[in-house]
Amino acid sequence: MQEYIAFFEENTLLSLVWVGLFIALIMTIIKSSTAAYKEISVAQTTHLMNREEGLVVDIRTNDEYRKGHITDAVHILPSDIKSGNLAGLEKRKSDPIIVVCNTGHNAQESANLLAKAGFENVNLLKNGLVAWREANLPLVKGKK
Repeated sequence: MQEYIAFFEENTLLSLVWVGLFIALIMTIIKSSTAAYKEISVAQTTHLMNREEGLVVDIRTNDEYRKGHITDAVHILPSDIKSGNLAGLEKRKSDPIIVVCNTGHNAQESANLLAKAGFENVNLLKNGLVAWREANLPLVKGKK
């Protein structure tokens, strides 16, 4: 035990960094386990779209959406989701919803808000369109 105390005293900054990383890891695990949505892979996304009438909700900017989006994706801005303007999604509350952004990070809040709005099966495409492109899956250009 004395060795640990001596190490901590001699390497205070390093020890504090390790404690901080450990706390951050625990917080991430807790956050993901209590999230109202589920992170899914590209393969799971295509399965939901093709077999379970899953709906992709693209929350990127208008320009990003026009440059390329997943086929049949519905474009809704995060500000519209916050204000409850869900562009006719109310009819799809029991269908799988897959929220998509560029990297998967910006979509977390929107996914939580959709779950709070009563959507029963909210999912988040892990790593967003970056993962979709890496899987060489098609994007549709234009619209909106």
